[in-house]
Amino acid sequence: MDGNTRFRNRTDAGRKLARALYPYKDQHPIVLALLRGGVPVAAEVASALGCPLDIVLVRKIGAPIQPELAVGAVVDGGDPIVVHNPEVERLTHTTPEQFQSLCEVELKEIERRRKRFLGNRTPLDPKGRVVIVIDDGIATGATMRAALRALRMRKPAKLVLAVPVASTEALQDLHDEVDDIVFLTNLEPFGGVGCFYTDFRQLADEDVSDVLARFGLAPGNDPSVAETTRQ
Repeated sequence: MDGNTRFRNRTDAGRKLARALYPYKDQHPIVLALLRGGVPVAAEVASALGCPLDIVLVRKIGAPIQPELAVGAVVDGGDPIVVHNPEVERLTHTTPEQFQSLCEVELKEIERRRKRFLGNRTPLDPKGRVVIVIDDGIATGATMRAALRALRMRKPAKLVLAVPVASTEALQDLHDEVDDIVFLTNLEPFGGVGCFYTDFRQLADEDVSDVLARFGLAPGNDPSVAETTRQ
């Protein structure tokens, strides 16, 4: 697809992305979504490929004076993985103290989301699996980079990044983090992910929970049981 491609909504984007990912169907992948916007996209891919779905708990760290700009990101885990974006830190004059303070705020939000979406269940184990990581789009790539680095440490057999739309620069920056990248459209200069969607409304926790429930992923449920029922 070209830079003029638009999607009706995240569901439409997910269905189109699923077609591009169909060659992975026989490799029995797992699909991991970034909250919140990546979940409905990933759900369509998981449904089409007949594979399990789960989430990655990662949060962008926004600049103090321009929160829409990512100075870094943090990923959930025993030892949270923090990724810096030095260029944006410099441009926004973000001090180390400010960065740390913002990081702590996002870690608290990750903890809230863990309780909300996972409860006491253990996420799917990516070790030895083909893992497809999905979001609804990528602008700077800081959030996705953090997620990919955290997942790489868990030793997947193959790590695949898949998005409907991304900036050309972000895809180039993420190239070395993964084994494959699948995307439908990219553009530079990049006006923002929402520019490629007719409906790009913000999703609520309830929207995410409804999608996860379709895959048997209510908090406390064992995702390995849900996976078995889909095979």
